[in-house]
Amino acid sequence: MSGHSKWSTIKRKKGAIDAKRGKIFTKLIKEITLAARLGGGDPEANARLRQAILAAKEENMPKDNIERAIKKGTGAVAGGVAYEEVVYEGYGPGGVAVLVEVMTDNKNRTVAEIRHIFSKHGGNLGENGCVSWIFAKKGSITFEKKGMDVDQLMEMAVEAGAEDVVEEDSEIQVLTDPGSFEKVKKAFDARGLKYVEARVGMIPQNTVPLTLPKAEQMLKLMEKLEDNDDVQNVYANFDIPDDVMEKLG
Repeated sequence: MSGHSKWSTIKRKKGAIDAKRGKIFTKLIKEITLAARLGGGDPEANARLRQAILAAKEENMPKDNIERAIKKGTGAVAGGVAYEEVVYEGYGPGGVAVLVEVMTDNKNRTVAEIRHIFSKHGGNLGENGCVSWIFAKKGSITFEKKGMDVDQLMEMAVEAGAEDVVEEDSEIQVLTDPGSFEKVKKAFDARGLKYVEARVGMIPQNTVPLTLPKAEQMLKLMEKLEDNDDVQNVYANFDIPDDVMEKLG
């Protein structure tokens, strides 16, 4: 079970997504607001905003919330906060590479909190550039393998312009370059194929295998980082074998 494709699967199995839907909405609203501030409020002319809106809709965010976030970003309504994007890099248990994308209105507060989380859970915050070279920005569309015609899905993915198709034990992950993500996603939508997740994020080029107890430490680190209000996304290159995940429950 590799960190680049399975962290979201772990969260789904633990039921963490539904339990923290309020936090998810907060993170999505921040992203929509900043995207609108940086690139304007028209999603047709602003790819980042377009993808943020799609992510919000997939989480069933009400339309009014989305529109209000856009207006705050463009200055059409009062109350907008001046968020700043920062990426922190560090190492988790076993030397796992970790990227943490945050959106904050107070960098001093946020970096202190992130450093504390790393040190408390067997990791350490590193210098800029220490692990970012391991990751590449990619589009990712994940399908449940059960009941899926794998060969047909692979053929469709290639025809639509996907870069790669990765087959795991229970899931299939279609990878694209960021510019082709929406085109590939629309091709699947047109065929009525249901995916469990579709997003643009950072994918590691290699992975670090973990066994107990470092695997447990790593998952706790990921959970605590994502639980921070300023953290938007966390990426890591850990690999946890399925038998170890079963022991962890």
